[in-house]
Amino acid sequence: MNDGQEQWTAVDEFLSEALLASDSALDAALDASVVGGLPSIQVSPCQGKLLQILARVHGARTILEIGTLGGYSTIWLARALPPGGRLITLEVNEQYAEVAAANIARANLLNVELRVGPALESLPKLAQEGRGPFDLIFIDADKPSTPDYFLWALKLSHRGSLIIVDNVIRKGALLDHESTDPAVQGMRRLINLLGAEPRISSTAIQTVGSKGYDGFAIVLVTSDVPTESQIAKDVL
Repeated sequence: MNDGQEQWTAVDEFLSEALLASDSALDAALDASVVGGLPSIQVSPCQGKLLQILARVHGARTILEIGTLGGYSTIWLARALPPGGRLITLEVNEQYAEVAAANIARANLLNVELRVGPALESLPKLAQEGRGPFDLIFIDADKPSTPDYFLWALKLSHRGSLIIVDNVIRKGALLDHESTDPAVQGMRRLINLLGAEPRISSTAIQTVGSKGYDGFAIVLVTSDVPTESQIAKDVL
């Protein structure tokens, strides 16, 4: 166990009990994910509530989620939408998607569309279908591909869109420029990409809690998105 992990977890549990009301749909989603054999890598309850608050403060009417897992964060985000709002969530794993679909249905969320398949195939299709731009995009999928997800997220955004990327600190391994871990390499590439991108304003925050030592990046799109030809050039 990492130094401080026991305390971080205890504090997270205290905060969840003190600040978050009991919720049968969210609890059932966690239980179903365990029964379904899904890895316990979803956001914590406090992180889920943070996502929901950010979506509400931002006034998001359209949300894109890259990485559904069991639908736990999906439920938090979808509940932030106003009447008529829509959320599209992308999941590559069919088993995970099956569990997520049941969890979303149990939560009685009719404003969610779950698409199954590799995100780097689904994202171009969304663009071709004219499903963007999205007001808020949450990226929490395979870490090596995160920079590519971000580039597509940027293209599916508009001036004022908010993009949130989870798990960017990697327990501090982000500092290791010699790391051979594909997840660390992906996040280092992402951070460098954010720092060099003139169309955004971004920051990253380190966090500790029940999920250990990690962090997330928050990106505000400050300029208009590029043309389709520029999209292909950037992504490829």
